[in-house]
Amino acid sequence: MVVEFQNVGLRYGVGPEILHDISFRLEPGSFHFLTGASGAGKSSLLRLVYLGIRPTRGLIHLFGKDTARAPRRDLPALRRRIGVVFQDFRLLEHLTALDNVALPLRVAGAKEGDVRAHVEELLSWVGLADRLGARPATLSGGEKQRVAIARAVISRPELLIADEPTGNLDDRSGARLMRLLEELNRIGTTVVVATHNESLVARFPHPQLHLERGEIAARAIARPAAAK
Repeated sequence: MVVEFQNVGLRYGVGPEILHDISFRLEPGSFHFLTGASGAGKSSLLRLVYLGIRPTRGLIHLFGKDTARAPRRDLPALRRRIGVVFQDFRLLEHLTALDNVALPLRVAGAKEGDVRAHVEELLSWVGLADRLGARPATLSGGEKQRVAIARAVISRPELLIADEPTGNLDDRSGARLMRLLEELNRIGTTVVVATHNESLVARFPHPQLHLERGEIAARAIARPAAAK
C-alpha cells in the first residue's frame, strides 16, 4: 500500500474542518485523478499526502508506516520517496534547467559526473535536450512544467503528486504532459494528478477521487471522449 487515509480531518486554526472523514487507499502502480472544483481543498489534501501538513484527526499511512507514530527522524526518508510537481513550478530563477533538475541529486551527495549524465538523459526524455542551459525566465509555461516534472522524478520516487499540472497550459501541451505522466506510471510510479479540468479527465481514462464539500468518494473510470 502506497497511501492510506482513515477518517482524516483537517482544519486550519480554530476554523471549521475543510476536510472531514477522508478515507481512501492508493495501490502501488495506480494512477488517479483528484478532482473537484477550485477551492474544494485538493491542494490541502495533497499537502497531507506529502507530509507538508499534519491532519487534525485520523490516520495517514505512507508506504505502510503510520505517519503519526513514526519518529520525526524517519519523516525525511518518507518524503524522499515522494515527488511533487507544484502548481506554481517553484523553479529557482537563478539556476538553469539542468541545475534545477540536478538539485535533489546534489543535495543527496551524488557524484557530479553521474548527476549530469542522469539529468541530461531525463531532460531529453521530456523533450528539453536543447534547453539544458536555459533559465526559467526564458522558458514557456509548458517547458517550465516539464522541468518541474523532471526535478520531481530525478530521484525515482515511488509516488508522484502533481497539483493542477496543466492549469497554465493549452490543450495540446496539457495532453503531452499527461502522456509523460502516464509513461512514468507505466514504469511503476504511482501517480496522483489534481485537476478541475473535466475535459482532461474525460480524455484520459483513470479512476477519480472526487472532492466535494470536504468529503471524497471514488468515481468510475470515465470513457475517453476522443482518441489520444
